[in-house]
Amino acid sequence: MKILIAGETWIKHIIHVKGFDSFTNSEYGEGIGWFREAMKSGNIDMVHVPSHDVAEKFPSTLEELKQYDAVILSDVGSNTILMNINTFTHSTVQPNRLNLIKEYVEDGGAFAMIGGYMSFQGIDCKGQYKDTAIEEILPVNLMSTDDRSEHPEGVNFEVVQPDHPILKGIPSEWPHFLGYNRLEAKENAEVLAEHNGNAFISVMEYEKGRTLAFASDCAPHWGPKEFVEWEYYNTFWVNVVKWLAKEI
Repeated sequence: MKILIAGETWIKHIIHVKGFDSFTNSEYGEGIGWFREAMKSGNIDMVHVPSHDVAEKFPSTLEELKQYDAVILSDVGSNTILMNINTFTHSTVQPNRLNLIKEYVEDGGAFAMIGGYMSFQGIDCKGQYKDTAIEEILPVNLMSTDDRSEHPEGVNFEVVQPDHPILKGIPSEWPHFLGYNRLEAKENAEVLAEHNGNAFISVMEYEKGRTLAFASDCAPHWGPKEFVEWEYYNTFWVNVVKWLAKEI
């Protein structure tokens, strides 16, 4: 099995002020490590496209997408998917890659979105997936506003479908989370876990394919140490990918 995941990286440009003087430095960071190890544990071949490479390297044809059993977006906004570097820099016509993902799922592909500040609607609505082809295929309806629900005190969601294949071998008691994107399940979706009426884990059949929405993060900050180092972390994400690919 081979999957593609885009996102889960960032670059920080920091200004240091020391009295009259200042200087800057830049730092690159990744949150993909825990998910990568989960895929290795399930012998799943994973191709990762960092956020800063998405505009240039994310597939731009249906044929390229069909090389993968599942495509996952994690904490990367719609503009980054839409803005092929040739369009932004040279004003050339390029395919709408959000529409391509929808076509891929309609034809039997699998798609998931993992939560974060640039997922779903995200911080200040900068995720901007509302009213796109991605919202059409997701098992959830998106808000028109900033959809973050921050919980520095930690919250636990309720598992409502413990017998679903994705949750096989995983206890109903999960570690806490520090926030999530507020999502409303569609009528034809299955909600596996929820918090305060929000769909925390939800799935749906769409045409010939399958989709999943995970409202929180697969890495910090919303996914705390207790989650990313949880003994069932790997099992959960392997189950997710296998279910999406119709292997379980």
